[in-house]
Amino acid sequence: MAFIIASRPARAVALVVLAAAGIGIPTRSYTQFAQAAWSTGPVFATQVERGKYLAQAGDCIACHTVPGKPIFSGNRPLPTPFGTLYAPNITSDKKTGIGSWTADEFYNMMHTGRGRDGKLLYPAMPFASYTKVTRQDSDAIFEYMMSVPPVQQENRPHELKFPYNNRSLLIGWRTLYFEEGEYQPDKTKSAEWNRGAYLVQGLGHCSMCHTPINLLGGSSEAKAFQGGLIPMQHWYAPSLTSNREAGLGEWDIKDIMDLLQIGISRRATVYGPMAEVTYNSLQYLTDEDVRAMAVYLKSLPDKETSAPGPNRMPNTPEAVQVFSEGRRVYEAKCASCHGSDGKGYPPHYPPLANNQSIETESAVNPIRMVLNGGYPPGTRKNPYPYGMPPFAQELSDAEIAAVVTYIRTAWGNRGGPVTAREANALRSVTME
Repeated sequence: MAFIIASRPARAVALVVLAAAGIGIPTRSYTQFAQAAWSTGPVFATQVERGKYLAQAGDCIACHTVPGKPIFSGNRPLPTPFGTLYAPNITSDKKTGIGSWTADEFYNMMHTGRGRDGKLLYPAMPFASYTKVTRQDSDAIFEYMMSVPPVQQENRPHELKFPYNNRSLLIGWRTLYFEEGEYQPDKTKSAEWNRGAYLVQGLGHCSMCHTPINLLGGSSEAKAFQGGLIPMQHWYAPSLTSNREAGLGEWDIKDIMDLLQIGISRRATVYGPMAEVTYNSLQYLTDEDVRAMAVYLKSLPDKETSAPGPNRMPNTPEAVQVFSEGRRVYEAKCASCHGSDGKGYPPHYPPLANNQSIETESAVNPIRMVLNGGYPPGTRKNPYPYGMPPFAQELSDAEIAAVVTYIRTAWGNRGGPVTAREANALRSVTME
């Protein structure tokens, strides 16, 4: 989540599914019903409706749709450190899309990361997460995809640098970073927790951004959800396991739900890539599913508490001058919305004081917000969000650095100072 300063009853669901299938209810314990219910999710009138819901949970539109073009018609560029990939056409067109595929072939692709022709897929397609998706859910998504109007559009070839254009190298990557297999529920946890884990680890593919990416484009399970810079996007996805960053262990469930589903909460606001996730995906999920995700995220092991660390602002005349300049800029440009005390006016004007996402090791997110401004996503529960104006056109690099340093170190915040060079480096990054 690019934070920036920024269930149905288990037994009832199981009974509904069994009844809909036209089978009698065998003698089983309530615990067994609860363990089965994690995979059921909301009940829909048709398989296509269910598949659409699951495709939204997987945020398929984000990669497979060029803004302004027909849905899922592909060819959206996906820049990577290794070159540019282009998402394929996944409409029901039989020639250029997936209209001639079978449900078996679609599940095999989701589950194994191999195309219909057996080719290894590049891991920009999050098959390392989608492998956890159940066959039942895969079939529903496939049926929905077959209902999407066909668009005849050839797939654009990838533009990868040598040697990364050699797919055989993916064998090594898969050996290191891919473990095939559907989600296995933790029987010591509730159906709600397991539902949340399934959505976060599987369709939501949250680890794609919130786990550090190494030079090979892979991530370690041991570092899952520990945060890192998102390659090529110049945003920092904070750690979900550290309460000094975006760890949610100390948050109320409602605040987590609001942030995911609405885009704003009393604690923070989403901008950047996470705003797109909320807009395209999370706002459409049921309250029960969003709550399940919140329950799971809140339970992630806390690697660090939010107890204040040492002040990282050096005690030098230069640092004092920067802090004073930052306070001047803040009072002139920021205080009217965020308050002189940094407490803001939640949920529309987020607090900056004691906001862990302001204090992260990387200052990329607050620098970008001061430079470029932005809006939280317009969602069904918050259709007219309040935005933040950009200041790139009226503040110098030194002023940007000073005000970001101020908000990272004022009011008891324990972030580090920012340099004018860091601010300058982010002036020219792409806005998408």
